[in-house]
Amino acid sequence: MEVSSDPKKPSQQVSRQKGGFRTMPFIIANESFEKVASYGLLANMILYLIRGYNLDSATGASMLFLWSAVSNFMPILGAFLSDSYLGRFRVIALGSIASLLGMILLWLTAMFPHAKPPHCDSSSERCEPPTSAQLALLFFSFALMSIGAGGIRPCSLAFGADQLDKPDNPNNERLLQSFFNWYYATVGVSIMVSVTVIVYIQEIWGWKVGLGVPAIFMFLSAILFLLGSSFYVKMKANKSLFTGFAQVLAVALKNKHLALPAKNSDEWYHHKDSKLVAPTDKLRFLNKACIIRNPDNKDLNSKSATVTCNVCTVEQVEELKSLIKVMPIWSTGIIIAVTISQHAFPVLQANTMDRHITSNFKIPPGSFSVFGILTLTIWVAIYDRLVVPLMAKITGRTNGLSLKQRMGIGLLLSCCATGVSAIVEGVRRRTAIDQGLLENGYAMVNMSAMWLVPQHCLMGLAEAFNAIGQINFYYSEFPKSMSSIGVALFTLGMAVGNLVASLIVGIVDDATKRGGKESWVSSNLNKGHYDYYYWLLTMLGLVNFLYFLVCSWAYGSEGEETRVLDDGEGKKEGGFNQSRDSPMIF
Repeated sequence: MEVSSDPKKPSQQVSRQKGGFRTMPFIIANESFEKVASYGLLANMILYLIRGYNLDSATGASMLFLWSAVSNFMPILGAFLSDSYLGRFRVIALGSIASLLGMILLWLTAMFPHAKPPHCDSSSERCEPPTSAQLALLFFSFALMSIGAGGIRPCSLAFGADQLDKPDNPNNERLLQSFFNWYYATVGVSIMVSVTVIVYIQEIWGWKVGLGVPAIFMFLSAILFLLGSSFYVKMKANKSLFTGFAQVLAVALKNKHLALPAKNSDEWYHHKDSKLVAPTDKLRFLNKACIIRNPDNKDLNSKSATVTCNVCTVEQVEELKSLIKVMPIWSTGIIIAVTISQHAFPVLQANTMDRHITSNFKIPPGSFSVFGILTLTIWVAIYDRLVVPLMAKITGRTNGLSLKQRMGIGLLLSCCATGVSAIVEGVRRRTAIDQGLLENGYAMVNMSAMWLVPQHCLMGLAEAFNAIGQINFYYSEFPKSMSSIGVALFTLGMAVGNLVASLIVGIVDDATKRGGKESWVSSNLNKGHYDYYYWLLTMLGLVNFLYFLVCSWAYGSEGEETRVLDDGEGKKEGGFNQSRDSPMIF
């Protein structure tokens, strides 16, 4: 049963008998199993492309960057469809089915020999490349999984909050905070399971079993979510944010000749059905979209007034402003997204190093990313329980560091991570050459793979500061009506970062192998110069940090104030986003 999102309607009150904590196992299980399946595939996929499809490391890495880019672009479409047309339940359900079909198709590529080119030994001079049909099957499976990610990831968190969000409950904020904590804790555990257990299964039992297990997890994800259908509160989609954005731009352009009303002339602004009575002073040219053009039509704000497409509400204008204002700071997350998405090359490095923990057990090369995830999880707990109270005493800020400070620290830590990666790779390469392994880039180097742990830990710490800071920043700066868009905006940054990463790898590969030289990102790691590649990322990261400082200064303080109505009886001062519940993520 779908209900309107208007809290005044009786159907909304009846539907509140549904939802609650009894729906959490279904929703969290859906997201957790999807994470186990998808991250378990991504962590080791570079080896599947090289060993199964005879691709070189640069081509395989570029393919994975593009796959990740599409997977991170799709949540924008998913958020748009859920908020404007289909609703969150339908989008999550369709996404779960699409992911399941994609994983089954990928598993079939391992089951049927003709779905891949003939196996090629690493010592062979020439390997048979995959055919167009074989690549099409592979890409179609990737596309289905990307569509599924676009349905599940932007909506799952907001859909869970829909089940618990009861404004009339005095404990509403505490319940939401508890849900956020449990949600991210289970997602963190799921990702750690995926990059350890799933990757270990792929390493020990091969791809037929290793790709089948994620498909089973995705099947459980879809089934469990659908089983809880009768318990869910299903909010009905009733507005299109993107249509509203286009309307604001069109009306502002149409009214470009109008003079802005004097300050505090709130009656000249259209604010029907909105608590906001006057727009902010930033991006003032957009304020012309909500000016009441005809003095005789000041009654547009009355309850009986007819809606017109020639004027927008103050709330519509402020929604577009909030999106435009964060875009410069959002753009600073692109380069760190490039560094965070470096999954393929560290796996290739680990594959050539001594990964033994005991004489009988060695860590799979795709599992080293667990150290970054573990660092992120531990730091979040330490920051929330120890650092925030300490910083609150020192700075007087209840949440410790500001969100922009957290993002900036994350950018610096990502530079440290790529710098350490460059140093460690330089040592690994020199060690391989000293051992006479220049011509054999797949041979085991007498160097412990535990040298890779610090760079993963630093990257996890960088993600804990910057990525979580970004999500909190969008969530706090956007109105509640844009919550799905706010979450999806982070994934859009990751998508652009993946595209930039693919572009960087392509440019580096083409530029460095000219004149018959060996590419920096050669399939033979010992002949290549991955250390130079990491130093390039470090320099880009430092330039990006300086750019962030400029954008942060230009943005100004967080949470600009806007005049709002006091239950329709008067005016009071209050933040545009302060009037909504804004639980701190993590």
